[in-house]
Amino acid sequence: MQKKSDNKNRIVFFDFDNTITVSDVFDNVVERFSGNDEWKRLEERWKKNEIGSRECLKGQVEGIRVVKKELDGYLTTIKLDPYFKKLVELLDSKSIRTVILSDNFDYILNTVLKAHGLDKTFEVYCNSIKFEGDRMVPSFPFANSKCGGCGHCKKTSLGKIASAGEMTFYIGDGLSDRCVSGEADMVFAKADLKDYLNSKGIWHIPFEDLEDVYEHFKEVV
Repeated sequence: MQKKSDNKNRIVFFDFDNTITVSDVFDNVVERFSGNDEWKRLEERWKKNEIGSRECLKGQVEGIRVVKKELDGYLTTIKLDPYFKKLVELLDSKSIRTVILSDNFDYILNTVLKAHGLDKTFEVYCNSIKFEGDRMVPSFPFANSKCGGCGHCKKTSLGKIASAGEMTFYIGDGLSDRCVSGEADMVFAKADLKDYLNSKGIWHIPFEDLEDVYEHFKEVV
């Protein structure tokens, strides 16, 4: 266990969908605004490991039909985990760096965070979109073709962001968190990520919501 004086050598990475938020925001956007059901086929192929998340996300984004104003109206209704702000305030008070790694898209994340007054709080690494009328054009600045087919290679991002000697914590829930969880010094996992780590016999700290994570950090920092 590190001493409290070592807090500046700690860095906490958050997944976004279903971790910071109480639902999968991107999935909800796709389901709500897609012009057809092609997104379902892509989702099933991704879950079966037939395609990577980059191919899945690209196809799903390209099938969305929504203008910014309508999308904004929905995104401002997204709820965060009730303990997220409290956890961030605790980490910030202890000079612990916080970073978001997401396979979602910058406009979506920034709009949700801004709605909760948090848009200038974090370093955010994620995929990107630009609007052309009611269509979105995706790009993947943090993909790594040498590593796999993910839209955002969180494993690579964590390795580049964290300095040598920093203790890294990762908090996540899903398929996109599997690889990066093997790079962090300590992993908090729920849902699919927890089941995956259990199946592999990989040690982690299970959590149900961010109150559990808050209580852990409250004790050790």
